Amino acid sequence: MSHTAHIRSHRKPRRSASSIVVRSGVAGGVLSTLAVAGAAGYANAAEAEPVTQTLELPTLTADVATQVAQSADATQQAAANYELQAERDAAAASAAKQAKADLAEARQKAEAKKKAQEKARKEAAARATRNAQRTVLTASASASTDAGSATVTGSSSATGSAAAIVSFVKSQVGKAYVSGATGPSAYDCSGLVQTAFKQVGISLPRVSQDQSTAGTQVSLSNLQPGDILYWGSAGSAYHVGVYVGDGMFVGAQNPSTGVVERPLSYDPPTGAVRVL
Repeated sequence: MSHTAHIRSHRKPRRSASSIVVRSGVAGGVLSTLAVAGAAGYANAAEAEPVTQTLELPTLTADVATQVAQSADATQQAAANYELQAERDAAAASAAKQAKADLAEARQKAEAKKKAQEKARKEAAARATRNAQRTVLTASASASTDAGSATVTGSSSATGSAAAIVSFVKSQVGKAYVSGATGPSAYDCSGLVQTAFKQVGISLPRVSQDQSTAGTQVSLSNLQPGDILYWGSAGSAYHVGVYVGDGMFVGAQNPSTGVVERPLSYDPPTGAVRVL
């Protein structure tokens, strides 16, 4: 007997071909079943999920779009409201500014009208007073003429300080009348008289009321060049001028005429004072 006869072989016995085929068939069937089941499950899952998305997503998108559109409309309306309010505020501010300007202009016009009326009233009162004084003076002159004396007499030639005063006032003829002015481009009546006498070193009061009592009262029938003429009563005269001789005087009459040289008959004075 061989020495290897008692040793078992280590090889596994071969399986028959039919057994292998059967097992392969079973395994293939199981795998096929699993594959079909998996495919069916995947198909079902795939079919179910799109249905859920198809039903929900369009609804969600429509809601968002509606909200966005509404928000845009609200924003646009708010912007339009703000713009409208801004336009209204600007219009109101412009109207208020214009109203303020119109009010200021109306006040200025009213004030100017009031001043013009007051000026006209004063001038009318002055004319009335002058006319009354003229009537009295004319009556006095007539009486003097009847008595054989001249209404206005006296020297017509000036010398010394009187000549300087006469020369000065005549040189101012044609300049403007401005209330309160004392020269050199404009005067009022008492400003002209005061400045004229200042040329010869004589200081006179500023206003006509005081100037009408500044010197010695003289008769209108005995005037000399350089005498101060006044209209109204002494101490309350409303106008003054300077007698320059030959029956003429120079005075800053009013804003319409300015400084003029006129005969005494143009506006007969009430009285006169002599300072020189």
